[in-house]
Amino acid sequence: MTNEANMEKLMTDLKVLTHDAEALMHATAGQAGEKVAELRKRLSEALDSAKDTCRRLEDRAIASAKVADKTIREHPYESIGVAFGVGLLIGVLVGRR
Repeated sequence: MTNEANMEKLMTDLKVLTHDAEALMHATAGQAGEKVAELRKRLSEALDSAKDTCRRLEDRAIASAKVADKTIREHPYESIGVAFGVGLLIGVLVGRR
């Protein structure tokens, strides 16, 4: 898996985790007890941390995409050459199997 694919999977997993944690928070809203209150507090803190991490990852992904776009626009022919070379290399490697 590429770094970008790992980042996308992590962001998806974080979003699913936050959705599930919010559902759990709503389901236990009527529960009483000191342990339940402590667990809800810890879950709430973890949920806030996960949301913050997800926002930071999205910001980094957007910034990286902007840098890549700027580089490609500044050097279009070099970008085409690199893409052609990588495609050729992958084609040769796949063709050898």
